[in-house]
Amino acid sequence: MTAIKHALQRDIFTPNDERLLSIVNVCKAGKKKRNCFLCATVTTERPVQVNVVKVKKSDKGDFYKRQTAWALRDLAVVDAKDAIKENPEFDLHFDKVYKWVASSTVEKNTFISCIWKLNQRYLRKKIDFVNVSSQLLEESVPSGENQSVTGGDEESVDEYQELNAREEQDIEIMMEGCEYAISNAEAFAEKLSRELQVLDGANIQSIMASEKQVNILMKLLDEALKEVDQIEMKLSSYEEMLQSVKEQMDQISESNHLIHLSNTNNVKLLSEIEFLVNHMDLAKGHIKALQEGDLTSSRGIEACTNAADALLQCMNVALRPGHDMLHAVQQQQQRFSDLREQFARRLTNHLNSVFVQQGHDQSSTLAQHSIELTLPNHHPFHRDLLRYAKLMEWLKNTDYGKYDGLTKNYMDYLSRLYEREIKDFFEVAKIKMTGTTKEGKKFGLHGSSGKLTGSTSSLNKLSVQSSGNRRSQSSSLLDMGNMSASDLDVADRTKFDKIFEQVLSELEPLCLAEQDFISKFFKLQQYQSMHGTTMSETEDTDGGTLSRSYNPSVAQPISSEKDMIRQMMIKIFRCIEPELNNLIALGDKIDSFNSLYMLVKMSHHVWTAQNVDPASFLSTTLGNVLVTVKRNFDKCISNQIKQMEEVKISKKSKVGILPFVAEFEEFAALAESIFKNAERRGDLDKAYLKLITAVFFNVEKVANESQKTPRDVVMMENFHHIFATLSRLKISCLEAEKKEAKQKYTDHLQSYVIYSLGQPLEKLNHFFEGVEARVAQGVREEEVSYQLAFNKQELRKVIKEYPGKEVKKGLDNLYKKVDKHLCEEENLLQVVWHSMQDEFIRQYKHFEGLIARCYPGSGITMEFTIQDILDYCSSIAQSH
Repeated sequence: MTAIKHALQRDIFTPNDERLLSIVNVCKAGKKKRNCFLCATVTTERPVQVNVVKVKKSDKGDFYKRQTAWALRDLAVVDAKDAIKENPEFDLHFDKVYKWVASSTVEKNTFISCIWKLNQRYLRKKIDFVNVSSQLLEESVPSGENQSVTGGDEESVDEYQELNAREEQDIEIMMEGCEYAISNAEAFAEKLSRELQVLDGANIQSIMASEKQVNILMKLLDEALKEVDQIEMKLSSYEEMLQSVKEQMDQISESNHLIHLSNTNNVKLLSEIEFLVNHMDLAKGHIKALQEGDLTSSRGIEACTNAADALLQCMNVALRPGHDMLHAVQQQQQRFSDLREQFARRLTNHLNSVFVQQGHDQSSTLAQHSIELTLPNHHPFHRDLLRYAKLMEWLKNTDYGKYDGLTKNYMDYLSRLYEREIKDFFEVAKIKMTGTTKEGKKFGLHGSSGKLTGSTSSLNKLSVQSSGNRRSQSSSLLDMGNMSASDLDVADRTKFDKIFEQVLSELEPLCLAEQDFISKFFKLQQYQSMHGTTMSETEDTDGGTLSRSYNPSVAQPISSEKDMIRQMMIKIFRCIEPELNNLIALGDKIDSFNSLYMLVKMSHHVWTAQNVDPASFLSTTLGNVLVTVKRNFDKCISNQIKQMEEVKISKKSKVGILPFVAEFEEFAALAESIFKNAERRGDLDKAYLKLITAVFFNVEKVANESQKTPRDVVMMENFHHIFATLSRLKISCLEAEKKEAKQKYTDHLQSYVIYSLGQPLEKLNHFFEGVEARVAQGVREEEVSYQLAFNKQELRKVIKEYPGKEVKKGLDNLYKKVDKHLCEEENLLQVVWHSMQDEFIRQYKHFEGLIARCYPGSGITMEFTIQDILDYCSSIAQSH
C-alpha cells in the first residue's frame, strides 16, 4: 500500500500541488468488485483546500487516473455502519450517499480517522460521524491535546514533506541492499520494521541510562506546576475583583443609554416645536395689519399684502404626521381661518366701495368729454386699483367665493359706467356726422340709442335726357339713399372718414387698457398669440356673407381663465357692438359709399387687433362689426348693379356716355383713393369684377335698345370711356377687362366707319362689288371689261357720277351725321373722322387697284385723287 501511495502522490497529486494524507482501497457495495482508491488530500498552497478524490486504475495499463473529486466541505455525514463490530462497509454523504466496502477494516478506520482530523482542523467539526467508535476518535488525538487539533498525528501529517534527493538516494541504496525489496514489498517492510524495533530498543536503553536527568526534569515540572497553581489562584482573585467592576460598568452603560435616549427625544421634541413655532406663528404686526390695516394708503396696502402672504404661508404649511392632532395646532389653524375670513370680508367691502366711487367720479367727467369726440381715461382708476392686485391674487387663492363675487360686482358697476360713457360718445359722433342735432333728427336719430327710424331708401330710376341736362336731371349711383347727390361731396366723405377713424381709435385703446387691467388685477392669464382660425370668420356666398362667431347675448361656458377674461370684457362692453352697428347704419344711410371708408378702416383695425391677439374681445368684436360693414358694402355693390339694370334711355336724344359708365369711373376713382395701401383689397377686387361685368352687359343691352344713336356709336363711346378709365386708374385685377374694352371699342369704331362710308360712294361701291363677284365666279380680271354690265362705258358712267365736288359734299354730309351721332363728352369726333379718312383712302386705293387689273390700258381714273380726299377732309373738319 505504501508503494501505491507513493506512486499516486508522484503521478497524480504532485502535478496538481496536492499532498496525499490517507488512502483506502474500496469498491462499491452490492456490485461486482471493481477496485478503486479513495484519497484524502490537501493543497500545498494557502488557503488550504481539502478534497476526497476517487482514483481508478486504467484498464489498459498499470497507471492510475483521477476520476472524481469532492470537496470535504460538501461532506455532511460519515457513517461507519457499526461502532462495535468490525465492518469494512462505510457511507459518505455528499450531494448523495455513496456506499463503499473497504478492502480491510484497518484501512477503513485509518481513512475515517484522517477525515476526522481534517474535519477538526479545517472545517470546525462540521461533519457528523455516525456509528464510529469513540475510542477510534480519542486515539486520533494525543493525551493533553483534546482541546487542540494542532498536535499528534495530524501535526505530523501536516508536517509531512516530500523526500528530497538525498533521502531518495539513501532509500535506493537501502533497497539495493535487499534483493526482494521490490518483488516482495511486505517482506521488505517487515525487515525494516525489525530493524526499527532494534533502533527503538537502543533508544529506550539510552533513555533509561539518562534516568537521573529525567528525574531532575520531572522535579522541575512539579515546581512549574506549583507556580502555575499560584498564578491561577491570583488570576481567580483578579477575576472576582473584575466581576464587581463589570457589574458597575454595566449599570453605568445602562444609565448612559437612558440619558442618550432622553437627550434624543428632547432634541426631536425641540425640532418639532421649533418647526411649529417657525411655520405657524404669525407676527403681531401682521395680525394687526389684517385686522385694522389701512387699505387706502400705499403703505397700508403693502403691509396688508405682506401680512396676507404670511398668513397664507402659515395656513399652507405642510404639517408632519400627527401635528394635526395637537390641540394647539388646531387652535392656531382656527385662528388663521378667522383672520382670513375677517380680512377677506374687509377687503371685499373696501373694493366694492372703490368700484362704486369710481362710477361716481367718472360720471362727473362725462360732461367735458361729451363736447369732444373722446372717451374718458380710466388709467388713474386702473393705477389705483392695481395696488390691490396682489391682494386679489391672495383672495383668489384663499376665498374664491368672495373673489368671484367681487369680479361680478366689478363687471356690474363698470358695465353701467362704460355704457353711459360709450353711448354719450357715440351720440357725439352721430351729431358730428350729421352736422347738427336737428339734421340728425332728419335721419331718424332719436336720443342716445342711435336707432335709425327713417323711411327706407328708394332707388330712383335713371332716365337719360339730353347730354346737356343728363347729370342734373338723372339720379346717379351715388344717390343710394334719400340724400341728393349735391350733398355728397368729397368734404363730407372726408369728414365722415375722420369721425369714424376717431371712434375706432378711441375704442381700441380703451378696450385694450381694460383687458390688460382685468388680467393684471384679477390675476388672469392673458391670451397668447395664436395662428389659424380666429373667433370671427366670414365667407362669401353669392354676394352674401355668413358669420361664424359667438353671440355676445348667449352665455358661453367658462373653461379657462382666458375664457373668463373674454366673458368679463363681453359683459363690461356689451354696448360697443350694438352702438358700432348703429353708427355704421347711420353712415350707410347718409351715403352708401361710406361703406368703402368703413370697410377700409374697420379692416385695418381688425388686422391690427388680430396681430396683437386674435382671440381677444376687441379682435372678436371688431371682426363681428366688420361682417356688418362687409354686408353694407356688398349691398352697395348690389344696388349699383340693380340701378344699371333699371336704366332707361330717351328715344329723342342721343345716348352718349351712359350714366352708370360715368358713375363706375367715379366709384373706381373714389375706391382707389380709399383703398390705397388697404389690407382688405380682395373685397374691392371682387366688387370691381361684379361691377365691370354688369357694366359690360348693360352697355350692350342699352346699345341694342338704342333707336336714335347707332349701336356701334353707343358701344364705341362707352367702351372707349371704360378703357380710358381703367388705363388711368391702373387697376391690376381688371387688366383683362381693360383689354376687352379696348378691343370692343376698336371693333365697333371700325364697324361704324365702314358702315358710314358705304353711303357717299354707294353706286361705285355696288359696281366694284359686282366686278369682284365676277372674278370670284371664275372670270379673269382682264376679261371683266368684256362683260356687258361691267364694260368700260359703264365704269366711266359710274365714275362721272362722283366728281370731286360731289365727293366733298357727301363727305360734308357724312361729317354732320357723325357729329350728330357722337357726344361731346367723349370727344371722339376727330378720331372717328380720321378713321373714316383712312378708310376712304383705303377704299379709293382698292378701287384704283381693281381698275388697273380689270381695265388695263383703258386710261380710266377717278375724277378725284388721294390728295383731293385729304384736302376735302381737312377743310370739312376745319369748317366745323
